[in-house]
Parts: sequence; C-alpha cells; structure tokens
Amino acid sequence: MDNDRDKLMRLTQEANRCVACGLCLPHCPTYRKTQSEADSPRGRIALMKGVLENKIPLNQSFVQHIDACLTCRACENACPSSVEYGRIVDGVRPLIEQQRQQAGWKKMLRAVVFGKVLGSPARLRLLGRALRFYQQSGLQSLVRWSSALKVLTLSELEAELPEVTPVRNWREIYSAIGTEQGKVGLFLGCVARLSDAETLNATIFVLNRLGYTVHIPKQQGCCGALPQHAGHLEEAVQLALNNKQAFSGIALDAIISTASGCGALLGEYHTLLDFPEPVLSAKVMDVGEFLSQAAGWDAIPLKPLAAKVVVQDPCTLRNVQHAAQFPYAVLARIPQATVEPLAGNELCCGAAGLYHIQQPEMAGMLRDDKIAALQQTGAQYLVTSNVGCAMWLAQGLHMCGMKMEVIHPVTLVARQMGFTGKC
Repeated sequence: MDNDRDKLMRLTQEANRCVACGLCLPHCPTYRKTQSEADSPRGRIALMKGVLENKIPLNQSFVQHIDACLTCRACENACPSSVEYGRIVDGVRPLIEQQRQQAGWKKMLRAVVFGKVLGSPARLRLLGRALRFYQQSGLQSLVRWSSALKVLTLSELEAELPEVTPVRNWREIYSAIGTEQGKVGLFLGCVARLSDAETLNATIFVLNRLGYTVHIPKQQGCCGALPQHAGHLEEAVQLALNNKQAFSGIALDAIISTASGCGALLGEYHTLLDFPEPVLSAKVMDVGEFLSQAAGWDAIPLKPLAAKVVVQDPCTLRNVQHAAQFPYAVLARIPQATVEPLAGNELCCGAAGLYHIQQPEMAGMLRDDKIAALQQTGAQYLVTSNVGCAMWLAQGLHMCGMKMEVIHPVTLVARQMGFTGKC
C-alpha cells in the first residue's frame, strides 16, 4: 500500500513539472484533430494531476480524454522541461482500469491473454496455430457470416486480427557465417512472431552473414507494452521480469528488436521495474541502429533495386528510441533505390498498439492522412520499423485499392542480399 502511495506521489511530482507553456500542443495528433485543450498533453496532465490530488473525480469524461491519448510521446520531444508524459499517463491508466465498467467475460479474456498467454512461448504458438486454423479453414468466413460477432460486440476486434503466418519454432542459436564479429540476442515479441516471421527470419539472415551469432532464448515472451498501455501494470511487470530472466546469463553485445514498440519498452525496463540499474535496457537496440553500425558490410554485395522507397517513422522509434534516422542509413546501402521520408512523419499513424481497435474514429482519421500522403508519392514500397504500424497501414492501402508493398527495412535489405524467406 505504501509503495502504491509512493508511486502516485512520484507521478504527481512529475505532473507538477509541467509549466503549461503549450509548446507541446502542435505536436499532439489528437489536439490537432479536436482543437480541445482536454485532448492535448498540457490539458491531460492538468486532468491527471487533478485526479491524483483528489481535486476532480475519475469520471467518464476524464476517462474519455485519457483513453483518446495515443501515447505517441511526441510531446516529450517538444517539452522544454523534459516532462515524462508517458510515465504519467501509463501510471494513471491502472486507476482507470480499476473503475472501468466492462462486461465480465471481456475482463476475463484480457486477464487470460495478458496474464497467461503473452508470457508463454508455448501458449503463443498454440494461439498462433488456432488463429491460423480459424483463418485458413473457412471458419472465419462462417463466423463473419453469422451474427455471433455482433452479438458479442467483437466485430471490430476480429476485423483487426493479423494474418497469421505458419507458426515456427526458432532454434536457440544461429551461428555466424564466416569470422564471428560478435553475439547478439533477438527479441521475438508476440505479434511479430505470429504475423511477421519473415522480418525475424530476415534479421537472422542478415546478422549471420555480417558475422554475428544470434541467440534466441526460448523463455522470452511479450515485451509487456500491450498490457502496460491498457492499464494492466502487474501483468506488464511480470512479462518484463520473465524477459529479464530469459536474457540473463548470456554474454551479448546487444539485444536486437525488430518492432520499435517492443524496443521502446525493453529500453525502459529499469523504469517499469523500478530498478536503479538499467537491467537489460542498456543493451537493447533497434535492428536498424545495430545494422547501421555493424561490421562486415564491405564483403556483402547487394543487388540493385530501381524503385522508390518511402519510409514511415513509427512514434516509438522517433520519440522514445530516438533512432528514426537509422533505417534510412541501412536502406541507403541498396544500389539504385530512391529512399524518402513520408510526409507528416512527425505525427502518429493511429495504430498505437490496441488504440486503433479502441478508438477507431480517431485512428481512422490519422491513417487517412498517411494514405493521402502515400497517394502522392508514386512509391513501390512503404517501409516501417514497427509491425503494428505495418499492419494498420497495409489495411488502409488495401481498402483504397493501392498496390504498395508494406515491408520492414531489414527485410527489403535482406532480399537484395539473396534472402528468400528462410534463415
């Protein structure tokens, strides 16, 4: 109990550091859309401070404005006082979850997924196989034809299910090809291992050929970002502890993440776990950052690609990891490729973990802006370093009939090195 009071006190102290200057306002995607002070970082901090100090009630109006926050953290980069907005809002969300009125079965489902499935590699594989059967067997079409999804209010959630690729078991060690330059760990995540195995395989392929041995601890599970942003802090902490244990005892030069959403939280585990030392956080690197500095490129020929490549900067890569420049450096190694940033990269695409499911209207407006910008590019490829952004934008492109491949930067580079899908 005292520990909880201390945490709330620290959140209040952090909120008090906001001087309400308003420099964050033009950087907030929701404020730009609504022009409402309550949907700005400054306004939300004032609301959260009021709740933490028991000056305003934690009512539906308050919840609405906090739920509408994408946690893109663009405001943190703009803040002259370096207020840790992300820490405040993620600290307040468990208070909201404690009072949220929700159907009992939905609470139970979340508890099972966050507490039992995401941290277990075996259960993740089982979930993947079940979802793939559901999608490939014709059962999905039958369920959509029936009224079951509407009755259970699951239509939107089911529509956002990623296309599950064949579930595979990765080996624990993939040895370097040629002279070993170093040893790295690869973080698989949960969504990526189910829907984007190609990127994980491509990462192993590239790292091995650059001379790096890749370790994939079997114990690792979800990073914890999904439950953390949903207000299930205890489950997020348990997932973090599990991953900390999984990667302990292995002498690694770096722990590589291919999904910036995972990498952002992995790099802040010491804050989540309230540890004074950086735990494994100090070794976490986005794959783009690692590859931009890796040795061995001079011996690797890349086939030319005469195509236009547009790069979308995920919020977590830009605002949390501060590593948005590195995918461009890696892609620049492809001969003849024209690489350009997507206009409006400073604003969120609307995916934001589960946000696009929980706040479909705002998420849709933000994605529409990205699609409009993409329509002006004439690009053959859209490159992004986050699996959630990739799925959300790919769905938007498909809906408007645009034929543009959405791909991870490491996968595109790997293809030009001879990668065919297997590591």
